Parts: sequence; C-alpha cells; structure tokens
Amino acid sequence: MALRQIRTFDDEILRKVCKPVAGVDGHIRQLLGDMAETMYHAPNGGGLAANQVGILRRLVVADMGEGLFKLVNPEIVEESGEQTVIEGCLSFPGIWGRLKRPSHVVVKALDENGKPIVLDVTGEMAKCLCHEIDHLNGIVFTEKILEYVNIEEIEEQE
Repeated sequence: MALRQIRTFDDEILRKVCKPVAGVDGHIRQLLGDMAETMYHAPNGGGLAANQVGILRRLVVADMGEGLFKLVNPEIVEESGEQTVIEGCLSFPGIWGRLKRPSHVVVKALDENGKPIVLDVTGEMAKCLCHEIDHLNGIVFTEKILEYVNIEEIEEQE
C-alpha cells in the first residue's frame, strides 16, 4: 500500500466526471488499498473518491466507524428523506459547511472482488456516500453549501 497525494481546492481533476471501471483486478484492488491507507492517514477522513488522488475512475472508499467499504462503480439507486448536515472534505482542508443530503440512500456497487453489493444506509454513512459519489460526478461539496461554518465553534457547543 502507498499513500497518495490528495488533490485540493482548484485542481481541475476534482471537477471531472470519473469513468466506470471495466473489471476488478489486482490493479484496482491496489488502488482501493492505497486510497484506504491515504484516507486513514488524513485528519477527519471518512471517505475518499479516486479523483481526489488523481485517478479518473469510479472508485470510493468509506469508513464512518462501522468498517471499511471499498466500492467499484458505486451508484445511488434510491434516496429518501432529508437531513441537514455539516461536512468537510479532504480536498478542501479547513472548509466546513452546512448542507442538505438525503437521510437514506441505497447504493449498488461492486466490492473489491468484483461481486455485486447493495448498501442500504442512513445518517452519517448516507451523507458520506452521497459526498463521495458526487466527487465521482465532478461535483464538490462547496457547490452545495448553504452556509459556511466554523467547526471549532460547533465542537465547543457539543
């Protein structure tokens, strides 16, 4: 495994649409492993999309405390509800914002072995997967922010 450089702010790759992965092989598994290691070494890392490390492929890793998910070609097939959330992003260090996300999503993908999986998630994991799949579509969270927030003030209030 290797740490990858996280692309930030105005790097144009963050706004490009990622291409589907044709087949899951050793190279894709290595990329997913590198992405997971990179995410775990970053402060506040809960998810990472491939274009955040310069790779225009539909790959996502996510871990919101319930275990690591490695997703190939993830796609939201159902969403419902609404939640107001506070988000940050490894590609936009120091920027936090309040935005609206679905409170429930169903995501279809392949796992790291190429087997189909379906994730039916709510709350923080729904927020995370929406955020990362947006990345794959060239959408960054700053485009959806309703209000910028100071995370230190919010943490003091909790």
